[in-house]
Amino acid sequence: QVQLVESGGGLVQAGGSLRLSCAASGRTFSNYAMGWFRQAPGKEREFVAAITWSGDSTNYADSVKGRFTISRDNAKNTVTLQMNSLKPEDTAVYYCAARYQSRGYYWYEYDYWGQGTQVTVSS
Repeated sequence: QVQLVESGGGLVQAGGSLRLSCAASGRTFSNYAMGWFRQAPGKEREFVAAITWSGDSTNYADSVKGRFTISRDNAKNTVTLQMNSLKPEDTAVYYCAARYQSRGYYWYEYDYWGQGTQVTVSS
């Protein structure tokens, strides 16, 4: 089992920044690729970003590319999502997720999930 706990969400004005963190515990963190997903009311959960177990490669949804950065610290068992130039359409509950070994781009590919953290961007 891997337990994931997100933090760092909140209310921010358009153009602002937030930094989300996800703390992992349980199984060996460095065995897992990590991803961030988000879900807005009435919409399906969508991929935001992913990072390999080693941190040497990342992927982003087109909608956040150039604005968001995913990173990880395997010594501290954490993964972060730095979000800059936020837009109202980024408003959603953000979830971190763990997938054994390789990255995935669909929510159903991930094995473990956090409880989510709300991000609200006002216009």
